[in-house]
Amino acid sequence: MKAQIKKEQLLASLRETRGNILDEASALSVEQRNTVFLGIWSVKDLLAHLAGWDYTNIEAIQSVLAGNLPTFYKYRDRDWQTYNAILVEKYRKGSFRELLSTVRTSHKKLVEFLQTIPPEHFNRDFGVRFRGYKVTVQRLIEADIKDVMVHCQQIREFFKE
Repeated sequence: MKAQIKKEQLLASLRETRGNILDEASALSVEQRNTVFLGIWSVKDLLAHLAGWDYTNIEAIQSVLAGNLPTFYKYRDRDWQTYNAILVEKYRKGSFRELLSTVRTSHKKLVEFLQTIPPEHFNRDFGVRFRGYKVTVQRLIEADIKDVMVHCQQIREFFKE
């Protein structure tokens, strides 16, 4: 029962944080959406990054459940710069409205996939390690939530009047 409650809380937090960042991004003007505000990224780049990590997390979770290290770990560098650049290049397509649709679709697929996983598998140790760090479904999702919260705050701080 505890595992089911934890899973539901995790999924609720995942949906809430994504909703918050999409609301923040949608409230920006066209000019603001195209303004570089985070290193080399605009809000459009950030949205592409989110879509890419949704699909990455689906693949990563499948790997963890099979007892394998997710392939994205081979790109581990400072702030995942190399991997993030690949994701932005792949998913930054179309208008802002199209990017929003892409991100909503990718996130919906991630949440739907997570709903199929038994609650007891979220924090289960499948023997997957990266540099001694235990990789679990729960930890992957918690990292995603934390990343989105940080990016949402960055948008708020940069574009506040």
